[in-house]
Amino acid sequence: MKQEGKKANSKKDEYFQIEKPYTLSQAIVEADRCLLCYDPLCSQGCPAEVEPGRFIKKLRLRNLKGAFKVIKDNNILGGICGLVCPVDKLCEEKCLASGIDRVINIGKLQRFLVEYGWDIGFNPITKEKDKNVNVAVIGSGPAGLTCAAELAKKGYNVTIFEKNEKLGGILRYGIPPFKLNDDFLDREIEDVLNLGVKVKTNYEFKDKGSIENLLKDSFKAIFVSTGLTNAYRLKIPGSDSKDVFTYQDFLWQINSDKVEEIADKIKNKNVAIIGGGSVAMDVATTCKLLNANNVYCISLESMEDLPADKADLHKAIDHYVIIKPQSQIKEITTKDGKVIGVKGNEVKLLKKGDFSPSNIKEILNSEFSFNVDFVIFAIGSGVDPKIKELLPSVTFDDKGYIKVDKESLETSVKGIFAGGEVVSGPSLAVNAVRDGKRGAKSIINYLNK
Repeated sequence: MKQEGKKANSKKDEYFQIEKPYTLSQAIVEADRCLLCYDPLCSQGCPAEVEPGRFIKKLRLRNLKGAFKVIKDNNILGGICGLVCPVDKLCEEKCLASGIDRVINIGKLQRFLVEYGWDIGFNPITKEKDKNVNVAVIGSGPAGLTCAAELAKKGYNVTIFEKNEKLGGILRYGIPPFKLNDDFLDREIEDVLNLGVKVKTNYEFKDKGSIENLLKDSFKAIFVSTGLTNAYRLKIPGSDSKDVFTYQDFLWQINSDKVEEIADKIKNKNVAIIGGGSVAMDVATTCKLLNANNVYCISLESMEDLPADKADLHKAIDHYVIIKPQSQIKEITTKDGKVIGVKGNEVKLLKKGDFSPSNIKEILNSEFSFNVDFVIFAIGSGVDPKIKELLPSVTFDDKGYIKVDKESLETSVKGIFAGGEVVSGPSLAVNAVRDGKRGAKSIINYLNK
């Protein structure tokens, strides 16, 4: 099944451009700065075990095919991770070159090598003989795609069940196009599909126990990776108005070819984003790229404690997003059903990271208001409660996440495994890749017992 490509992106491309990749000469110059550590700490910093130390060494030796193979052998979504990973907190954080000059730009090198491999038509991915054993993967985000690829490489017949029209999950519908566009995503997904993975899109499980019942069909194991699809919004006056969205609503529309419609709505309008994480900054930057007027990010945390990655925060500030830290929204004001503003006051968190009402101290005489036309909540998300009906025999924890064995990722039901955010809660794409690899390995062990 081929994914839609460039044509579908034309409108988005008018507003969004991902960062330009390295040229060959730039990549070689950057790789030549590597200290070739005997025991590279950068490799220890990658949850997906992509081994930057190995592929950078091969690039230094001008073995570009070998470097590309290292990445793809370890991470079928290596190019995507090169684009979206917070490398400053992972592999690059441990780079010893920082003691001499600056860290090696591992993410950009990783992306360059993947695109280089595509451009020369080199495919290092091999597949074992067909074992004629069927495995179902529920969801096509990073965990699901990775699990499917790892199983397919070992000869298993994998079918991905995806409720949306296109594959990708959060990678397609939850990341702004200035970070990851459809063309790049589709090329990486093709690497998965070329392994013979079957796909059923627009497929929604509805009946009680319908996911579990796949084990009664022709499937010998199941990997559940449905992610977090229930975005939160504050229960305050005005929060149910039509001009109030969650970040998932907003990004889904942007990534579902409705970008022109959204752009027309918010052009020259004022927008309030509620939240201080990377998603909030992504949404705010997206609004500015769509020519919104004033865009406010309103967060409970102080400026120093904002959970957003530094790169995402700086990008938002570079696009003139107004950060309003240590503040809470108390009301969304409306007139004739339309949003006209937000009201709130400044606060102090008595304990960092605790957003319970008892931990929020309101500062006297600190009330503020902004005139805005739209409000977007970016305060996190949870598991769709419907998943419990589809997996009635599976145990969930008190937060609604699927409980699994930490090592094998097997659930309370034999043959059903789970990974990604439906297990961990909010996390990184690279951690989902790790779960996909671990889940596939555990499924193989289970099937070979």
